[in-house]
Amino acid sequence: MKILKSLALIIFTLGAAKSFAQKSDLGAWYMYFGNNKISKKLNFHNEIQYRNFDGIGDLEQLLIRTGIGYDLTENNNNVLLGYGFILSQPYVNGEKKENIEHRIFQQYITKQKFGRFYLQHRYRLEERFLQDDFRMRFRYMLGLNIPINNKEMLPKTFYGSVYNEIFLNLNSPTFDRNRVYGALGYVINKNLRIEAGYMNQIQENKNRGQVQIGFYNNIPFNKN
Repeated sequence: MKILKSLALIIFTLGAAKSFAQKSDLGAWYMYFGNNKISKKLNFHNEIQYRNFDGIGDLEQLLIRTGIGYDLTENNNNVLLGYGFILSQPYVNGEKKENIEHRIFQQYITKQKFGRFYLQHRYRLEERFLQDDFRMRFRYMLGLNIPINNKEMLPKTFYGSVYNEIFLNLNSPTFDRNRVYGALGYVINKNLRIEAGYMNQIQENKNRGQVQIGFYNNIPFNKN
């Protein structure tokens, strides 16, 4: 746990240091993801992301997502219907604006394991109700987790995590953005883990980096 605390401290310090450089494009995202079993087949998804232009304090976006999923096979092939509330505060011509978006989404997640490689495919369709517009978007993410000090994702295991996600609009322009992510994670126990890493996003021909801290909670609600 001392190593984990040191890792988190390094990432937080990096984000805080960047907050003093107002012209820097490096932001920071602090994220919580919950995926909790309601029954053998049903799960409750809950998620909060606090995104900043700098280390902390200059809000870029607050994202809250929730949904109900169903496993088509045992602990895999999950289909989910969800809702998202997104509060954005972008800078427009040097002035900060506020936008609110309501989002309905449908997704399918399938997982595979090859040796010590844990693969995940996520397909997501979003209906985006913006303040002055309605748009639809498709997203595909390919993620990979690789345990380092164990062959399995067991408690007290460090692991590497990478993913690539592409966003495509169903209307023009087709390409929306692409995200590439790399992180070091730690399995606290069978239901809890934490990751600290870096994500680069390409949007409108611009690259922007994000330091990320993510906490994952899979504690089941059912007694079994």
